[in-house]
Amino acid sequence: MSHPSFHFVFVPLINLSLIKIQPFNHPLLNLLRFQSNYHLFFSSFKQMGTSSFPLILLLLTFTTLLCSAASKTYCGDIQVLKQLKLAVNPNSLSPGSCLSSWDFSFDPCDSLFSEKFTCGFTCDVVGGTHISRVTELGLDQAGYSASLASVSWTLPFLKSLDLSGNNFSGDIPDSLSNLTRLQRLTLSLNSLSGSIPDLLGRLTALEELNLDNNALVGPIPSSFSGLVSLKRLEVQGNRLSGEFPELSRLRSLYFLDCSDNSISGKIPANFPASLVEISMRNNNLSGNLPEGINKLEFLQVLDLSHNQLAGTVPAGYFAHPSLQQLSLSYNNLSSVEDPWNPGTQSGLIAVDLSGNQLGGLLPGFMGLMPKLSALSLENNRFSGMIPIQYALKTVLPEPGMAPFERLLLGGNFLFGPIPDPLMRLEPGSVNVNLGDNCLLVCPNYLFFCQGGDQKSLTECRDNIGPIIP
Repeated sequence: MSHPSFHFVFVPLINLSLIKIQPFNHPLLNLLRFQSNYHLFFSSFKQMGTSSFPLILLLLTFTTLLCSAASKTYCGDIQVLKQLKLAVNPNSLSPGSCLSSWDFSFDPCDSLFSEKFTCGFTCDVVGGTHISRVTELGLDQAGYSASLASVSWTLPFLKSLDLSGNNFSGDIPDSLSNLTRLQRLTLSLNSLSGSIPDLLGRLTALEELNLDNNALVGPIPSSFSGLVSLKRLEVQGNRLSGEFPELSRLRSLYFLDCSDNSISGKIPANFPASLVEISMRNNNLSGNLPEGINKLEFLQVLDLSHNQLAGTVPAGYFAHPSLQQLSLSYNNLSSVEDPWNPGTQSGLIAVDLSGNQLGGLLPGFMGLMPKLSALSLENNRFSGMIPIQYALKTVLPEPGMAPFERLLLGGNFLFGPIPDPLMRLEPGSVNVNLGDNCLLVCPNYLFFCQGGDQKSLTECRDNIGPIIP
């Protein structure tokens, strides 16, 4: 059995300071730059046989020595920057943009913020060497058009990648999962399509993930439960579908927005307790509202509007001390549960329950909520008279009680006289709407009656019975 013979070549150390070659401006260097991609380098010699090994060793040694001596920037990082510029459609390179300035006849990190590399990335010296690595890559919003899959994304020290506000298209490449130190990934406002890669769940250092306003489809990956450092997740404005995944393990997550998609199924029973804002509006969510809202002790904003939610609004939503904005409009909700403390401990400032199937009397406790200044109960099936506490809170609030600056009650079946305090309101002083009800007298010359004529007597009696006089 024959064995391949190997030839050993002694490669002398080269003092590159003695070579009168301008760095990054010589044909030999331009050739050797290409060889910094070692996988591609070896594949080029794969079919040359073992007799070529001395040549490979010589070129590799010379390439490494030359690059490290002549370049402040790590060779592999330069290749990724080159790939990114080459991937971009030249017609989308506008004058004055970051990418249009990149001139690779100069060292990127050594020339950063000069005319040759005006912007687009930052560099840091890492690992106790004198070699700079690209640690942030953030392009300007210049309308660049390219496929992200054309770039290898071998930037192991990258902490932030921001390509938002451009025309990048195609799939989000799996290779982004190689950016294991990445803390911020922002691909918002592009034309990306396809599904969100499961492999992004490996980015355990990621703190911000912004994929909003693209054309992404499919579910939010369940692997996102592994993003244990995540603080902010934005996937709104896509075409995502399927059920929302279980993310209760993300104990640092404070902002979640998955609005304007086609997400279906029930709202998860358990959210991360750290959440401050949840927005899931304009999806296909169904079922009942989750009961455990009081477990989210830091929650300030909850928007579940424009879905298909049904049943009762639990009392806990109106007794939450930190919740400030609650929007459940345009669902199929049928009733409101009174809180045990009549809402006096509530932190709510704005409540929107419009466009549901809510019936019965108007919730009187909402006129006693100390911070509530905006209330919309329009387009439901409420009946009965307008509570006097609503009128007093609008015109003559008690000390320490925030007045109603917006009180929208139109499109219901309210009847009886208008409470006297409301008759004192001047046009433009507050936003009040009582139109399209069954009120005894509500002429259009009163500004708060201009939201639609009162319903006919027949319609009122057909919907709420003969109680109407």
